[in-house]
Amino acid sequence: MMGRVERGYRNATRTLGVATAVLGVCLLAVTIARGGGPLAVGSLLGVAFLLLGVGRVYLASRSGHRP
Repeated sequence: MMGRVERGYRNATRTLGVATAVLGVCLLAVTIARGGGPLAVGSLLGVAFLLLGVGRVYLASRSGHRP
């Protein structure tokens, strides 16, 4: 059974992960809208933020299922 602090930490981790992923999508959208290519700095940073955010959410949700 999880305490309030652990639940709060997990929820904060998920929230920050989602925010990071959304920031990555925004970076990609702005870069594409301004004519940037696949190797533009905005595209690379957008993909990096998106992957890091999704990875953070995945790991945070997976950590609660330990035996």
